[in-house]
This record gives sequence, structure tokens and C-alpha cells, in this order.
Amino acid sequence: MTRQAPHGAFPEISHDEMARQDFVLRLREYVAGDIVGGNDTVYKHAVEPAFERAEGRKPATRKEARQAMERHPYHQAWGSLNRATQEMIWDSVQGSLDRQDDALNQRVKNVGKSNGSLRLNPAVKAPRYLTAVDIHCMPGNYHTESTEDDAYQGALLDRGAFIYARGQRGPNHDSFGHDLLAYLEKTRPGFKPKCILDMGSGAGQVTCAFAEAFPDAEVHAIDVAAPLLRYGHKRAASLGYDVHFSQQNAEATDFEDESFDLIFSCIMMHETSSKALRNYVKETRRLLAPGGMALHMDFPHNHDKTPYVQAMVDWSTHNNAEPFIGTLGDTDLAEVAVQSGFSHNTAVVIPMSTVTPNNRMYVLDARKPA
Repeated sequence: MTRQAPHGAFPEISHDEMARQDFVLRLREYVAGDIVGGNDTVYKHAVEPAFERAEGRKPATRKEARQAMERHPYHQAWGSLNRATQEMIWDSVQGSLDRQDDALNQRVKNVGKSNGSLRLNPAVKAPRYLTAVDIHCMPGNYHTESTEDDAYQGALLDRGAFIYARGQRGPNHDSFGHDLLAYLEKTRPGFKPKCILDMGSGAGQVTCAFAEAFPDAEVHAIDVAAPLLRYGHKRAASLGYDVHFSQQNAEATDFEDESFDLIFSCIMMHETSSKALRNYVKETRRLLAPGGMALHMDFPHNHDKTPYVQAMVDWSTHNNAEPFIGTLGDTDLAEVAVQSGFSHNTAVVIPMSTVTPNNRMYVLDARKPA
């Protein structure tokens, strides 16, 4: 089992706490890896035939497929286990964090030597599409602060997301960043951006992958959540990466026009409303320098998926506090980019599997002519 790599902001985990978290990780692995596949068999041999007998046709939409699956006991049992393990992840981590909250905040506050920076702005508020639900069932979501200089949510997300992904994103939880870098190298070999922006950086794991790949570049990371930025700043500094973190909404930043050669985001689009998505793609266009490129990576699109596959992704919309996954799948991201000022010749949506076979994401590749 892959172990999460320690760093200067990483919380202490006792033997018993680690045992509990390992159990939850293994349970998550079993539910999301072994049990989930039974849904395919149930749909093919029971749910779809029953629907066809009743309606004279197969399910035509993800809603029909989802509602048909929801009536089957196997799917009900899997869904209950999936939701329960999601909640258990956060609970197992909180037990560790609660006993060291003050010490952790103090450690994160003492950044140490770094050429990076942290710029917080209390006037920046988390938008309603984030505050209305606890995304991924994470208690307090990303933005909640309970005390001064609070970094609790950063630690909760860092450790909890690693367990959620069952360690499959590597010890630094940054494999998506390396996938994007592989895509960049394949599609634009030799490209050396001087100024890079990570939109919706969270705790900055992917940001650091880019900082490592481009050590001479000026790297910026923005997010609306101050706890994640505090934690990410300490994490990056302790690992030797000079990243400039700032509290900003990607829909409207305070950077000057054409400030960045490379802009990216990683699994951020499915956590923003349709309106916000369009705003931040438009902001991407404003911030890109001539000859620059943007890479926004997120979950699969629905145009080449069966109603059943769409329904399984859409489960999270209805049961895991991720309300925009379904609508993102219906969105023509290339058209969104065109409406934001990119041209049809410079905005495409590409499956990441063309570069890294195990990555089921898609990337919006949008460029500004030199």
C-alpha cells in the first residue's frame, strides 16, 4: 500500500489512528474497487432487461438508468456502503486532527525559509455553490475557519483525499499533475513557461508538481479557502518549492491582463456552478499571455458514454454532495471556451487516456495565439 509522504505541515498520526485510517482506506478500496463492479452485472442482466420489458425499450437517459438502478437491492447496498465509507474517511482523520489542532496551526504558521508567499484577503468569500453543501461530505467543506490562522481544513483535505483515492495518486497525491505534465510534453514539447497559475489549487499538491517540473518559473496558486492556502504554503515551503499562494476567486482575479504563459486547474470544474465555470474560463482567456495555453482537467464527458455509465458517475451528484458532476458532463467545454474568446482552432477537449491510459479525465486545452 502506498504511504503518504510526510512534509512540514503533515499532521502527526499515532499507531492506533493510522490503523483506523488504514482500515477505512482498505474498506474504501473494497467498496470502490471490488463491489462496484457488480453494478455492471446487475444492470446488464437484471435492471436493463426489466426496464425493456416494462417500457419496450432500453433506458435512454442517465436519469432513467439511475432511477431503475436505485430500485435494485445490490445497487442500494453498494450505494449505502459507498456513502458510509465516504463519511468514515473524514471521521477517521478528524479524530487525529482534533487532539493536535492548536499545535498543527502553530506549526503551519511558522513557515520557515521560503521565497514563496501567502497573501490572504478576508474580503474574498467562498461562493454559495461551495458553502451550500459540504462537497464530498467533507465536514466544514474547504473554507470553514474556527480560530485565527486556522489550517484544520487543509490538513483534513490533504489526509482525507489521500485515503479517498486509496493512495492511487502517489505518495505526494500529485499524479494528476504529472499526467498534465505528460500531456504538455506530448502536445507541446520543449514549452518552458515563465509564469504559471494553478486555479483552485487546494493544498497545492499538483501546484508543487509543476513547480518541480519548471524550477525557473514563477508559480502562483489561488483558492477561495484560506485554510487550504495556509496549509499549502507551509507544505510547499517545507518541500523546497517557492509558490505564491493567494486567496482569490478564479472567476475574477486581481492579476493583470496576459500575466501567465500556462494556466491549469485540476478537478475544479465539477465543483463550480455552470455560471462560475464560464466566468473562470473567460478569466483564463484574459490572463493568458500571447502564445500561452490553458489546461483544465476534470471528469468524463457524457457525449460518448452510455446512459448507465453516466448514471454511475451521476451517483455522486445525488448522493455524495457533488452537485455539478452531471451538468459538467453535459457541457460542451470547447464551446464554453469559444464563447469566452478562444477560437474553434485553439480550444479542444481531449481524453487524458491518450497520454496516460489509467486517467479517465478529459482536458480542455485552450491556447492564445502568439
